[in-house]
Amino acid sequence: MSEQASALEFQFGSFTLEIPQSILVWFGLCIVFAVFFYVAGKKIDKADPSKKPTGLVYIAEEMVNLTYFVTKGNLGKKAKHYMPYFGTLLYMMVAANLMGLLGLQNPTSNVSFNATLALCIFFMVQFHGIAKGGLWGRIKELAEPYVLLFPLNVIGEVAPVISLTMRLFGNMLAGYIITMLVYTLMKVTLPYGVLGYIATPFLHMYFDIFSGVIQAYIFFTLGSFFLGQQLDVENE
Repeated sequence: MSEQASALEFQFGSFTLEIPQSILVWFGLCIVFAVFFYVAGKKIDKADPSKKPTGLVYIAEEMVNLTYFVTKGNLGKKAKHYMPYFGTLLYMMVAANLMGLLGLQNPTSNVSFNATLALCIFFMVQFHGIAKGGLWGRIKELAEPYVLLFPLNVIGEVAPVISLTMRLFGNMLAGYIITMLVYTLMKVTLPYGVLGYIATPFLHMYFDIFSGVIQAYIFFTLGSFFLGQQLDVENE
């Protein structure tokens, strides 16, 4: 196993398995959120519904309310059914985007990680498309209104995967690069460079906090929107 801070390496004969720090951070977040939701669920079960929620119960209820408020517009009556997935996705992505404040690599700065999340939404959309009318029905749907448009419609189904992946990756990477450039400039202009510490808190507030939360929200809303289109929410 390697002692590198950026990744863990495991050697199996001639094969080397490398686990990037971004994946390790995401795995750690999975454990933290799993414990949080388990404890919150137990407290909610024991809570008195006639009393005002406080503490962890209040936080959990507000998280659920926020998730439902955002997804209801895209998923309609089926919002509650998909809240566990989209709620977990939203809050874990927000936490992941804030990991840079702790000196850790943001999982969303890994393009492969973002592509995996986007593919999960893509397969969910396609699954419901096939479940709705069968495989042949889904193929005919992609051939509407003319068969010649089938290739373009297929591209239109795949394009959101690329869009979701690169939008999140590009914004998080851009913020990281700009912040590192400022720190590098401060280093080469010492002792005057220390004045840069006046500006760096604002850079972190924008790129690590504001941009991180906004990008998670955009990914979340677009994912639920694409699913809502396949579920024909408007026709319910």
